[in-house]
Amino acid sequence: MKAWDVIIIGGGIIGLSLSIALRKRGAKVLVVERGEPGQEASHAAAGMLVECGLETPALLQPLAAASARMYPEFAHELQDESGIDVDLRDQGTILFPAEHLCASAGFGADIAPPPLAEVEPALADPGIPAVFLQERSVDPRALGTAALRAAKHRDVDISSGTEVKDVLLLSGRVTGVRTEKTSYAAAAVVNCAGAWAGHIPPHQFPTRPVKGQMLSVVGASRNVLRHVIRAPDVYLVPRSDGRIVIGSTLEEAGYDKRTDVDTIQRLHHAAIRMVPALSEARMLQAWAGLRPGTPDALPILGAATTPGYFVATGHFRDGILLAPITARLMAQVITGMKPEIDISAFSPSRFAN
Repeated sequence: MKAWDVIIIGGGIIGLSLSIALRKRGAKVLVVERGEPGQEASHAAAGMLVECGLETPALLQPLAAASARMYPEFAHELQDESGIDVDLRDQGTILFPAEHLCASAGFGADIAPPPLAEVEPALADPGIPAVFLQERSVDPRALGTAALRAAKHRDVDISSGTEVKDVLLLSGRVTGVRTEKTSYAAAAVVNCAGAWAGHIPPHQFPTRPVKGQMLSVVGASRNVLRHVIRAPDVYLVPRSDGRIVIGSTLEEAGYDKRTDVDTIQRLHHAAIRMVPALSEARMLQAWAGLRPGTPDALPILGAATTPGYFVATGHFRDGILLAPITARLMAQVITGMKPEIDISAFSPSRFAN
């Protein structure tokens, strides 16, 4: 029976990035994905690399900042190994209102110089203060495809369309996983199953799906919008090919990924109020994704109480941003090293009771 050093449950951007990081350390890796790799939360994301925002927990900000610094090299590596452009953009973000910026030190921001029309001509004047943030964005769908191709390039084995039913144990230690079709052997297993992470025995981590509905449009010009726009009721994320992603909702709707016409129209109308030229844009697609939420809005990272079992899930809205740092730190933990950043606040043990 073939065996691996590490089995990763879940083929989203977290699982795929970790598989690459482990292969760099010489580990034989298998990724087991219940559907198609990169087609769940990673596929549905907008791709804003938000280092600092009103919704960013203080404990998460050091990881967010470290991961944002890693992104140019991370993206370049995936592009180089896959041949896929992940559309990493660095034009920055215009944030409304200005007080929605988190107060932690180290996050540079400038008040958008007046008149705002010179910074972003298509943007309507909302009559409230704005700040300019040196943030990046990326195309998550291209990123996921690039990560999958790069993982295969590095000889990561991929098993798709098969759901892990439980983690196998012998004398209290991990020996592999059992799927609906077969079993796979490994001395270490990492649960990167996102919103489904809590459904895999022997541990039930308190992850839940948080639904987000979004849409994309395309205008007559590729340059309708240059910057990411973040406002209280809507955000807009331009792509280099002229598409603009508009989002998003936060809904406790279980595993329902259906879109609602009224919700999509509300987001569309909010985007048009911000950028009137979008009234002439053509709608391309509407979709919903399921972000993996946790009770304290923090990811679950580290070793579980069962020897050989590790967890990297619960990234909520920050999975795309946190992929590089999660991969690096978890690869260190799994291979027996001390992580370069303290992740004890994210330990699975905080939910032990």
